[in-house]
Amino acid sequence: MTNYSKITLGVLFLASAAFISCDKDDDAPAPVKASIYTRLGGTTMVADPDNSGQMIEQGRLSFRKVVNSTVGLIVADVQKNASGNLGAHFAPVLTEVGAGNTTKLAVLVDNLTDFFSFNTGGTNAVNTYSGLNMVAAHDPATNPRMGTKSSNADYTKFVGYVGAAANANGVASNTELYTDVVAVLESLRTPIVQK
Repeated sequence: MTNYSKITLGVLFLASAAFISCDKDDDAPAPVKASIYTRLGGTTMVADPDNSGQMIEQGRLSFRKVVNSTVGLIVADVQKNASGNLGAHFAPVLTEVGAGNTTKLAVLVDNLTDFFSFNTGGTNAVNTYSGLNMVAAHDPATNPRMGTKSSNADYTKFVGYVGAAANANGVASNTELYTDVVAVLESLRTPIVQK
């Protein structure tokens, strides 16, 4: 075999190897979508606006902001006596807050922040949820903090409050992130709706 033929054969061999390796890249699985927690800022540490001199994970802060905004929207509707407001569900907490005691409200906000952070990808110990399961948490017979059981309409109203709170905190309705947050809420409908 001449040197020219060996060189040609070598070039053909290298070219075929390159094409084969390119073909394998095309069959590579799509990258895994980042968790909701990660997309809300994840474990990046930022200054905690509610606790001077302390740091907080951005993902946890994002959830806390949405939870606080949700509570604010619910309370505003209760105060306006808006049709379909959720005052009956939160009556024990609202009574305490009305008397000037916000301790249990702070616990509720922290528990909800823990729950959503833990269940959407928050892996650090700060995001551990140790509260009641969803059935027990939403049944006044097992949780005296719950004023009444929820209907589908009540839960739909709650999902709307969370959606509006997410919008107010930078998560636009027309995004995949928003759709994924709503999907998490919808996955909880069955254990929460009990009437």
